[in-house]
Amino acid sequence: NVTDGNQWDTLLSGAYCWYNNDSSYENPYGKLYNWYTVADSRNVCPTGWHVPTDAEWTELTDYLGNEAGTKMKSTSGWDDDGNGTNESGFNGFPGGYRYNNGSFFEIGDFGYWWSSSENSAFNAGLCELLYLTGSVFRGNYDKTGGLSVRCIKN
Repeated sequence: NVTDGNQWDTLLSGAYCWYNNDSSYENPYGKLYNWYTVADSRNVCPTGWHVPTDAEWTELTDYLGNEAGTKMKSTSGWDDDGNGTNESGFNGFPGGYRYNNGSFFEIGDFGYWWSSSENSAFNAGLCELLYLTGSVFRGNYDKTGGLSVRCIKN
């Protein structure tokens, strides 16, 4: 559990925190992890589970089709309702993120989940849900940032 922003920014090993370093955010939002936690051979997921690859995120969103983001969002926890139906059972909460300098942003508005796919020496893939849209966005984020993790069964 790394609370110091300067220490967080320089880590090249696994770390987690709670939003604003406040454990009261753990339920329902969970912890935020840097990507090095995802890549750690000790596996952040339980035995028999793993963090999805970019291809697995794509498979999920393609399967869900139109409004995949709406179907993946929890029905609570989102600012301005968030229009989530949780039709998929994903139950995605908007846990926000930790910027690589240690600052926290966007809880209630955005949910970000790591992909296990590394895109460069500095970035890895992510899956993003936003409160104002039913879409799912895919992109890259700095490995030293803090995002949520979702595990899927092998």
